[in-house]
Amino acid sequence: MAVKWLDKPEDHDFDAAADYLSLLAESDAVDKTVAALKKAPPVTRKAKDILRAAGLALLPETNAHVRADLFKISGGKKLSPILLVRGDGRKGTPLQVADGYHRVCASYLTDENTGIPCRLVSWQS
Repeated sequence: MAVKWLDKPEDHDFDAAADYLSLLAESDAVDKTVAALKKAPPVTRKAKDILRAAGLALLPETNAHVRADLFKISGGKKLSPILLVRGDGRKGTPLQVADGYHRVCASYLTDENTGIPCRLVSWQS
């Protein structure tokens, strides 16, 4: 079954991204980065590449949130696009999945080559 996507992230996704990013950076950088995510044009990236760039493990389908997203996928419901903050390969800093880790995993479990609509920005300062 193909994964279907909403045209744009939901408002609460940006709040979730801000909560997560606040663990990594000061509030000024977080606020500017989330503002950039809201304005960023959509890009498409493969599930397998997102996980690799972020250095994240694939969560199993037994994970409650992944299972819920798989249920949405099998029911033909649309998922919200992923919010990403670019890492720095020169410094060994990984990509940050600011919001959507479970959706990436569910998409990967459906098809690792799934094209995922994302908002991708660099850290703003």
